[in-house]
Amino acid sequence: MIRLTPVVVLALAAALPARSPAPVPPAPNPVVVLTTDRGTIEIELFQADAPKSVAHLVGLVQKNFYRGLRFHRVTDSLVQVGDPQTRNMMLENAWGTMNSGSPIGVAEISKTRKHVRGSVGLAYAGAPEYADSQFYIMKVASPSLDGKYAIVGQVVSGLSVVDALRKADVLKLATLKGAGPK
Repeated sequence: MIRLTPVVVLALAAALPARSPAPVPPAPNPVVVLTTDRGTIEIELFQADAPKSVAHLVGLVQKNFYRGLRFHRVTDSLVQVGDPQTRNMMLENAWGTMNSGSPIGVAEISKTRKHVRGSVGLAYAGAPEYADSQFYIMKVASPSLDGKYAIVGQVVSGLSVVDALRKADVLKLATLKGAGPK
């Protein structure tokens, strides 16, 4: 019989093949919750596809940038929000021309993501790397936009709310799911 002394235990452990640690599952994608005049919309952000864009949007949400903004563009195909001027009704003619002032600086345009109903993309003026705080939600598929704009997420709940939005409806609050309002 082998006596299991500390020296024997260490020798046996050293003789065993090293085990690989269990793979760490990827962190879940952040989910942004938009509370609007018409109801709640939940958007899953695609961290792996657009890491800098997602980090930028999450940072803006955490700073309460979107609180009180109005949806400044509403068409048959999309709704758009993210211009801080929309807090002022007197500036309605200029809505859609401003942003947070910190462009992302990179165009994270996916070759595989498509502009389908519920896709969330980044609006920009001039070039895709100038995208900043303005984002849009597709109400219908728009293949003509594929490859031109970064798709950063997908609506996972609240598409009927997206359909009901009207120009000047208020985005009361934007939070990260599980984080709660600040």
